[in-house]
Amino acid sequence: MSRYALLLAPSANRVYADQAARISVAELSAFGSVLSSELAEIEVTGIGGVEYLTFTAELQPRDISYVSNLSAAYALFERVDAELLRPVALSPLARYDSDLITIPKYAGKTNEQFTKLVLNLTLLASASAGRMLDGHLTVLDPLCGRGTTLNQALMYGYDGIGVEIDGKDVEAYKLFLQTWLKRKRLKHTAELVPVRRQGRRAARRLEVTLAPSKDDHKAGAVQKITVLQADSTQLDGLIRGNVADVLVADLPYGVAHGSYDDGGGISRRPLDLLERAVPQWLALLRPGGAIGLSWNTKVAKRALAEDILLANGLEIVEHQPLEHRVDQGIERDVVVARKLAG
Repeated sequence: MSRYALLLAPSANRVYADQAARISVAELSAFGSVLSSELAEIEVTGIGGVEYLTFTAELQPRDISYVSNLSAAYALFERVDAELLRPVALSPLARYDSDLITIPKYAGKTNEQFTKLVLNLTLLASASAGRMLDGHLTVLDPLCGRGTTLNQALMYGYDGIGVEIDGKDVEAYKLFLQTWLKRKRLKHTAELVPVRRQGRRAARRLEVTLAPSKDDHKAGAVQKITVLQADSTQLDGLIRGNVADVLVADLPYGVAHGSYDDGGGISRRPLDLLERAVPQWLALLRPGGAIGLSWNTKVAKRALAEDILLANGLEIVEHQPLEHRVDQGIERDVVVARKLAG
C-alpha cells in the first residue's frame, strides 16, 4: 500500500478554511465507495509546517480521477518517506473555466467548496456513483437561488434543473450566465418563457443550452440548464417525474432567509418547508437517486430532519460528522438520503 498526502486548497471563507481538514476527512471517506482500493489511515498530518490530508491506498488512474474531485483538493503527492513527496497529477472534472464558480458574489451565497462537497456526497450515495466521471447526469436544486449548485453541475459536465421562487434571483442568474457565456465566446441559447398549467400562467422558465466548444455544439453534445420560477412545494404539472439523478438543496437558515408558508407569510423554520416539499421533490428523483441537504442546526435538529426523510420512504446514508460553524448564528450540517430503487 502507498501513502499519499493531499494538499487542501485555501478557502476564501476563513471560518470554513479553519474546519476544511476535518470536513475533508469525512468527504474522502465517502469516496471509498467507488475506489478500487481500500482507503485506510485517513488523517490530518503536518508536513513541513503545512497541514495535509494523508491516507493509505493503491490508487489506479481512475481512482486518482475520483480523488481529484474532492471539494478541497489542491495537489496530490505520493509520500516516499517522512520528508519526500512525489507529485501525482490531478485530473478533476472541469469542463469550463473556474471563474464560472468563483465570480458570483452576493449576500447569502453558499461557499462554493461546500456546495461541491454536498454534491459529491450526494452523487457518491446514489446509484449513479459509478458514472460520476463519465455519465451525463442531471442535478436538481429545488431551492437554487442564483445557481451555485447549477454552475457546479455544469463544471462536472452535467445538466441542471433549478427551482427558485424569487424572480429577481432567476433574472440575476440569467444575466450572469449569459454575460459569462458571451465573454467566453461559447455558443449558447438562453430564453425566459412563460409556463402554463391548466391553461393559466403558472410560472416562468429559464432555458439555457451551452457547450464548451463549437465542435461540441455542432455535434449536439450540449448541456442544458432549466430554472423554473415557482414555489418548490407546488410543482405538480411543471416538471416531469423521474428527471433527476441527484437532488441537492441548501435549506433556508432561518436567519436572513426563510420560505413561504401555506398562508403566504414568511416562515423561518426550514423543517416546515422540508415537510411540505419532500413529496414533491421525490416525484422528480429517479429510483436509486439521492438527496443531499444542508441546513442550520440552531433552528432545526438533525433527528427531526431525518424523521421527515424516513417518513417519506428514504434511506439515510451514514457518513462521518460534517457539522461545522458558519458564523455566530449558523451551525451547518449535512444529511444524505437515498430513494430506494424498488
